[in-house]
Amino acid sequence: MINIRKLEAELWESADLLRQGSKLTSNQYCMPVLALLFLRYAYSRYKMVEAEILKSRPMRGGRIMPVEPSDFTAKSALYLPKEAQFDYLVNLPDNIASAGLKSKDGHDINSLGEAVNNAMQLVEDQSEQLTGVLPKTYTSFADDLLRELLRIFNNKTIDEVGGDVIGRIYEYFLSKFAKAVASDDGVFFTPKSLVKMLVNILEPKQGVMLDPACGSGGMFVQTGDFVNASGMNANTNMTFYGQEKVEYNAQLCLMNMAVHGLNGKIISGDEANSFYHDAHNLAGKCDYIMANPPFNVDKVKAESASAAGRLPFGLPGVNAKTKEIGNANYLWISYFYAYLNEHGRAGFVMASSATDSANKDRDIREKLVRTGDVDVMVSVGNNFFYTLSLPCSLWFFDRNKNADIRDKVLFIDARNYFTVVDRTLNEWTEWQLRNLQAIVHLYRGEKEKYQQLVADYDKALNGQTVSSIQEALQQHKAQAKQLIDNAPRKDKKRIEAEQNAIIEETQDLLETALQREWLVSKFGEKGNYQDILGLCKIATIQEIEQKNYSLTPGAYVGVAEQEDDGVNFHERMNEIHAELAQLNKEANILMDEIQKAWEELK
Repeated sequence: MINIRKLEAELWESADLLRQGSKLTSNQYCMPVLALLFLRYAYSRYKMVEAEILKSRPMRGGRIMPVEPSDFTAKSALYLPKEAQFDYLVNLPDNIASAGLKSKDGHDINSLGEAVNNAMQLVEDQSEQLTGVLPKTYTSFADDLLRELLRIFNNKTIDEVGGDVIGRIYEYFLSKFAKAVASDDGVFFTPKSLVKMLVNILEPKQGVMLDPACGSGGMFVQTGDFVNASGMNANTNMTFYGQEKVEYNAQLCLMNMAVHGLNGKIISGDEANSFYHDAHNLAGKCDYIMANPPFNVDKVKAESASAAGRLPFGLPGVNAKTKEIGNANYLWISYFYAYLNEHGRAGFVMASSATDSANKDRDIREKLVRTGDVDVMVSVGNNFFYTLSLPCSLWFFDRNKNADIRDKVLFIDARNYFTVVDRTLNEWTEWQLRNLQAIVHLYRGEKEKYQQLVADYDKALNGQTVSSIQEALQQHKAQAKQLIDNAPRKDKKRIEAEQNAIIEETQDLLETALQREWLVSKFGEKGNYQDILGLCKIATIQEIEQKNYSLTPGAYVGVAEQEDDGVNFHERMNEIHAELAQLNKEANILMDEIQKAWEELK
């Protein structure tokens, strides 16, 4: 079994080492590298579709008829001319100038960078959606570096696991670049677990979807995955629209969609500024809205925003002197509601402060609550973003709620429910996402979906329990140590890798069992919804009114009792102070020694 996570990490490490060895910044490196991944995907898909076409290709004069661009269009795949195919670029000679190559415009090709630029132009010629999107800056790369990048992405493992895995690798690279370019103003990546949560709650099936702050297109990709996993075709069932003011991000979005085989209409630049433009004229026409807009934007021109419409509850607070809106959060919230048709659903990320902000915001929130269309509110803890440590909230609207929950809102406080990835990043695992989704299913009266989740747990665990898996894990660790210690030197690395894989698989199974236990301990095997202190509560509009129309989950779910961990607080604090005093003493001694050594050097 091929470890996709390991493959992602190895490819990134190899590519990033090259970046470090070049004079290019992360910003300069990001787009060209992602475009090479896109080209690798396009080639993998091209070869797969070509094989399908050739199976039933007619013959003429004893020869199979050559494939044509129209054959690929019929199968929603890009046709790639020979000079744009990945293996062609990988196998070009070291001395490009001696090969006598010509570009599509008839110019001599004298470097590998020029050959890749030509390939990108040829791909754009095959796709209206990609026109002007792919980078053609590869002459800024040294040929040796570019040749090594092509070699890295030509990894045959990608073909063994199927071309679609490149979509995962693309997203992985996007997330890594998001960290690398954190100082840049254009934050273009919403972590996958937040996007998946939005998609899971909205459960898109078919219709028009808009993301008016689409960044790199994660909302479209996860929606496509969700629809396809339901046995439908995303390109047939969904129509994707996006607005993205930053053109660089819009290019990333179009490549991201293409890598995942999705079609969409994305508008970028000034006309895509959602504060002043409904670029696709979609107010009141959308089945689904998903977005992670920029938080707390100020200095939005009130008159221009008002003229652009989509404000069913009026403008937020305006500075009378500057005629500017000081915080645009409730502009976004109003837009998301205004875009929905009579049965539409919206899910979006928003600054935590917006759930109970005062003045005009509070008035808009009251009107919004009174529509009965606020569906679910979720509090998210710190460190879910690559570039921000602040908490946020997820908001969900449903203009076609069931009659029995029409005057109710489900509040979920998930600030203490997550998995730590590293010191600066948290996420929800797949099982955690499904557990949170299960609470929403019970709120909506969909017990059968809850019971299906329990059945999926039982299938994955195959009768194993938390205690039995913990025991097995200890045995694996002991056995691994023994096998590695006793292995000949030449076999140590191989055996260590094999044993680590077994241990990791067992740890994943243990996590699955723990998540099942977490869910069933609260709602039972059959799924009987109940408010859980510190986690979830269904509140009526009357209860929300009593709390001055706050939509902060913590105000409703309360605080769970803390389990006694058996540690005496005062004793532990004394121990910590003693440890700190000892460390300070040792530090002072060390500083004295450094000072003496420095004096002797003078």
